[in-house]
Amino acid sequence: MRSVPPRAWGYVACVVAGAASCLWGLPSVRTPWWAVALLAGLYVGCEQVTRYRPVGRASAGDLGAFYPVLLAGAFLLAPPAAALVPLPGALLARVEQRPRALRRIWRAAQLAVAVWAASRTHEALGGRDAIGDSDFPAALGPAGAAVLVFCLVLSVLDGGVRTLAEGLPARAAGRGLFARSLAPVAVHGLAGLMMAVLWRSPYGPVAALLVLFPMGVSWWVFAQYHRERAAHQATIRALVQAVDIKDGYTRGHSERVGQASMLIGRELGMDEGRIEVLRFAGILHDVGKLGVPTRLLRKDGPLTPQERRVIELHPEYGHEITRGISFLGDARSAILHHHERIDGTGYPYGLAGGQIPESARVVAVADAFDAMTSTRSYSRARPVAAALAELRRCAGAHFDPRMVTALTRVVERDGWHPVVTAEEARPSAVPTPAQAPDDDRSEVRR
Repeated sequence: MRSVPPRAWGYVACVVAGAASCLWGLPSVRTPWWAVALLAGLYVGCEQVTRYRPVGRASAGDLGAFYPVLLAGAFLLAPPAAALVPLPGALLARVEQRPRALRRIWRAAQLAVAVWAASRTHEALGGRDAIGDSDFPAALGPAGAAVLVFCLVLSVLDGGVRTLAEGLPARAAGRGLFARSLAPVAVHGLAGLMMAVLWRSPYGPVAALLVLFPMGVSWWVFAQYHRERAAHQATIRALVQAVDIKDGYTRGHSERVGQASMLIGRELGMDEGRIEVLRFAGILHDVGKLGVPTRLLRKDGPLTPQERRVIELHPEYGHEITRGISFLGDARSAILHHHERIDGTGYPYGLAGGQIPESARVVAVADAFDAMTSTRSYSRARPVAAALAELRRCAGAHFDPRMVTALTRVVERDGWHPVVTAEEARPSAVPTPAQAPDDDRSEVRR
């Protein structure tokens, strides 16, 4: 997001204006300002301690954010005062990506609006009175509603900024944000409610702070998990970069195949763990090309039968290269079998139908789709609609019809918006005839 589109700037400005309106009337609010300062200071400290970000952009489910303090403020304070709590922490937070100032301002405004909405909901449902009476069961309903509103506002705002800043369709940008973030935010909301109840109890704020200790431990556990995932991503990136350097004609192809594989998995209703495996499989499906002579990969003329047999070894090479990478799991089967065909005429083992692992059938469709919509040394890119038509023609013979139908459905509904890396200039589709995926040369080179 180094180059921010003007529409994204306008969107951020509107959210900042919304945050400013949430603070309107703050001087007339009767609230213990020492409590506002204490909660704001706590949030500043928590942001500094938990400033490790497992993902590039802040999102509704970002483990780096410490929501219990913010939600406790929403349960204890009037809405304008509660909206003030996240501002110092968000504005002082560490930001890895540029533009840093814009990201800090965006995060501060986003949290202020979300906390204000949660506090307003909680207040309207009588939650503050229940907390004041230390009636924990009665406080659960208003607190739950406030958490839902908090999570919904964050998800909607995140989806909007992704749509405008990254050019994604609104439906694709917002899909899954609320569902993925609800569970962790609900846990943070329960901790925030416990803080608020203890705060108003005879034990006071000191007892409320004890709630942060187990939350800090749980955050540390999750952070270790995400650090491990980051190491996995680094391993995959290194392998993909090595393939891209060796086979320049397919630069960016691996990322796009991983993206298309994820789209198919989601359309088929697979769980997130399975979708992650498909992503790994799609990204690494051609890693075996590291074992193929570069002159063959870059050859412009026809391949001899012997040269074709050498290139057809790349799935087995890939399977061997990834043998020691335990976290890939079933992705290794997809790497080995992504050139098998439903009718048994594929390679390396000539498997047919259900003998081919499901993940390999997914990657085969994603691979062929991107091969047809990309310009290569031996073929020119064809339009997305033509590529989908060719996949449908070959369904049942070369490709699993279920996977072809899933990709066709999602692309026709949401469009095809491939990820373009900083190192790649993706060629535009040229509406000229291209070789079909059953062409021997196209099939071998993919």
